[in-house]
Amino acid sequence: MRVVVSAGGTGGHIYPAIAIIDKIKEEEPKSEILYIGTSDRMEKDLIPALGINYKEIKVSGLKRKITLENFKVLYQFLAARHKCKKIIKEFDPDVVIGAGGYVTSPVIWAAKKLGKKTFIHEQNSVVGLSNKYLTKYADKIGVSSASTMEYFPKDKVVLTGNPCSEKALKMKKANKEDYKLSKNKKLVLIVMGSLGSKTVNDKITSFLSAFKGKDYEVMFVTGNSYYEKVKNMKVPENVKITPFIYEMPSLMKATDLMVTRAGASTISEILVLGVPSIFVPSPYVTNNHQYKNAMDLVNQNAALILEEKDLNKENLIGMIDDTLKNKEEYAKIKKNLKELGIKDSAERIYEVLKGMIMDDKKFF
Repeated sequence: MRVVVSAGGTGGHIYPAIAIIDKIKEEEPKSEILYIGTSDRMEKDLIPALGINYKEIKVSGLKRKITLENFKVLYQFLAARHKCKKIIKEFDPDVVIGAGGYVTSPVIWAAKKLGKKTFIHEQNSVVGLSNKYLTKYADKIGVSSASTMEYFPKDKVVLTGNPCSEKALKMKKANKEDYKLSKNKKLVLIVMGSLGSKTVNDKITSFLSAFKGKDYEVMFVTGNSYYEKVKNMKVPENVKITPFIYEMPSLMKATDLMVTRAGASTISEILVLGVPSIFVPSPYVTNNHQYKNAMDLVNQNAALILEEKDLNKENLIGMIDDTLKNKEEYAKIKKNLKELGIKDSAERIYEVLKGMIMDDKKFF
């Protein structure tokens, strides 16, 4: 299988793309992969470091307000389309995949114009601007949640889940003692992403002492940029502080309750691992999509939500205590997560891609 993959800007797009690549290589080791990404975002360093053939294009996101900068964005987009046509024509892929981010727009457009099979994936409950634009250029569209299917044509959309979920399932469960945690106490994991959130971290550090005497332990993951500020902070014995955990799903498997943002990849891991969670959605993201991601689960009694504006000592600790003490409700949440989680997402996507290449209708 010869495949062009494109995704960019954030880990929420890039890691699902990597998960798809890993599955293709697992199923067909002789596959050739070409990744097209930006010249100035995180994928430009991450993807080559994984040994994946990488081509860069210069492209920027459209500004949502009226500004002259959008003329530059449009010029870059037209130039990128031309470059992508040359790259794709030369590589001659069987299928071209877009996993989100504005970089995918010229890639999928060029592929379609060259008559190539095209597949895009939407991780969030709210459809991104690029995927809205690319709907007419995509042959098939994978979505992470059933609620998103209604935004795409019925003959194109496929419920695949988020491919990051399979990688999470394969990770070995963490040994709590490696993190200086007790084997016999429940664990509450508080994490707001790799960089953390200064606003949320400031609030939580202001009341870490209030966890003293609780019959559970708290692992507070600050994010790398915030850790220096709090690493010497005096905290109760049952509270641990760490900058970041690189194999987060392994610790999630040993976690009883998680307090976290509501990014698409995090939600996919929570679903397949069955970790009851309190979501604190970021209010600073496009179209407030984290709130809508979280509400997808909350409305199905599979999670709880605490908006950032309401985050304080009484609300958060009260929710943690109530959730851990109410065994019946806790069990219902775990059961609902199990029913909603898609454990073979990358496999589903691989089968769709294979079906597109073979033009075998049984896959649809």
